Formats: sequence, structure tokens, C-alpha cells
Amino acid sequence: MKWFLLRRLGGALFVLLALSVVVYAAFYVAPGNVAQIACGPRCSPAQVAQVSEQLHLGDPLYTQYWHFLQGLFVGRDYSTGTGVLHCQAPCLGLSYQSDQQVTELILAKLPATASLAVGAFVLWMLLGVGTGLLSVWRRGRLTERVLTWITLAGMATPVFVIGLLLIIVLVTALQILPFPDYVPLTEDPEQWAWNLLLPWISLALVSAAPYARMTRASMMETLAEDHVRTFRAYGVGERALVGRHALRGALAPVIALGALDIGSMFGGAVLTESLFGIPGVGRELVDAVKHVDLPVVVGLVLVTGFFVVLANAVADILQAMADRRVVLA
Repeated sequence: MKWFLLRRLGGALFVLLALSVVVYAAFYVAPGNVAQIACGPRCSPAQVAQVSEQLHLGDPLYTQYWHFLQGLFVGRDYSTGTGVLHCQAPCLGLSYQSDQQVTELILAKLPATASLAVGAFVLWMLLGVGTGLLSVWRRGRLTERVLTWITLAGMATPVFVIGLLLIIVLVTALQILPFPDYVPLTEDPEQWAWNLLLPWISLALVSAAPYARMTRASMMETLAEDHVRTFRAYGVGERALVGRHALRGALAPVIALGALDIGSMFGGAVLTESLFGIPGVGRELVDAVKHVDLPVVVGLVLVTGFFVVLANAVADILQAMADRRVVLA
């Protein structure tokens, strides 16, 4: 297990380093005149040249990338024209629009996105895995066919369609839930949960469908293995086979899919946040792309990549705990 964890940690660090190289090249090398983008369309050539000097754009590419990495680990100094502003580590740069540190900007938006992601993740895992187990337990019956139709409909329906339908039915017609108005968890936990319930349900209904399908397929495959057939031959009941002996081995692909989804969710659920007016990372990314605010876009892409890699590392550990064969692979 120790060497397994070390291999996963080394692989995660390598992926993060490679991601930083690709992201830096894609956004700072490919676009062309970064100084013109940072300064704005109305800047004079002299102002553009000053911005280029402040950003060290005249240095070789490897030197520019080194300054970028240096900012991530030890911080970086930025010239403001009249003085020097120190950006503390991890420094992702300064926003072209607000001159605010990108790290502070992301940290201010991250709690809303984290609240949306974690709550929806718990709901869709419970709903998806539970539906998959129920369809396996009731396989060959009408219940399985109905659940299959429902999951197919859920996979084919976009989240904004379900969100709009829930708003029309639960908010406008029945007035059971309020239209979401994000309240921080630290201010009022009850209102925090009550206002996020509608976005959680919207995401859970869409995202649970793939988990139900994968859980069912994985469980059917596991139930056909030799050791499970041996248990069945010895008279072990179907409920015990499904819940005790087959579930652990069948959860490995579900855990891997969950890691990808929860990591991506921390990068911002753009459609959901825009639909329900949640001031999270997704809406910030849309605004940054609209205003060509490269440091914010780069910072959000790196943060998303970090959470995806972190979630996959945790998923590998959970898979190894659920199935020891993963450690030997």
C-alpha cells in the first residue's frame, strides 16, 4: 500500500506540472499580443510597451514560465507604475479587469461552488447507486424496466431543462421552495441548505442517471463472477449477495466516475450557477472569458485541474480500500 500511495502521489504531481505547462502555453503564448489584451483596446503603443515590460513579456518563454511557477510557490512582485505590489503564494497573477489577486478572487467564489458541488454529489450518489442496486435486485421485473427508462430520460435531459421545470413547478406553481438566493454557510446554515436545495436536486436528477447505469452494469458483471456463484451455490440469499459480497467490487468504476465529476464540479457548474444565480466559480469563468481576463481564466483552469487530480488520487485510495486487487495492478 505504501508504494501504491507513493506512485499515485508522484503521478499526480507530474500531471499537475504538465497541466501548468499546457495551460501557460495555451493562454499566454498562443493568443499573440498579451500586453495589448491586458492593457485594453484603447491603449497607446507606449502604454502597451509599459505593460509588456511589467509582465516580463520580453523575456524568453522558459524565463516567463519560471516566473509563473515562482509565483505559485513563493509569490511574485508586480509593477503598478508607481510602486510594486507583492502577490503572495500561491500567486496566479492579477486580474486585468480589477487588479485584484486572482487567488483571492477564486477563494471568494469557491465556497459557493463547493456548497453546490458537495451537496449535489451526495444526492446524486445516493440516488444513482440506490437506483442501480434496486434495478439489480428487481432484475427481470417491471421495476427494472421502469428504472431503465427513467435513467435513460435523465441522461438525455440537459440540466437547464430540468432546472427550469423545477423552478416552474416547485417555485412558481406550488411555491414549495424559494428561488435560490445564496446565503453563506457561516451566516445561516438553515437558509444555506434551503436555498441550495433546488440546484442540488437539479444536478442530482441529471447526474444520477449515469451512476445508476454504471452501478447496474458493474453489479451484473460482479454477480457473474465465480466467487459470487459459489456463494449462491452454498445458499446465500440474493440480498446478501448484492449488498455484502458483490457491492464492494462493483463500486470501483463508480468511485472513479464520481472523482471526475466532483473534481470538475469544483471548477464550476457553469449552467447551474448561471441558471440559479449562484455567485460561484462558474459564473466568474464566464465573466473572465467575456472580458478576455487571461489570468483569471488560467487560474480557474489550474484550480479545476488541481481538484480533478486531487479527487482522482482520493478515488484511487478508496478503490484500493474497496478492492485490494487495485494495489497489485
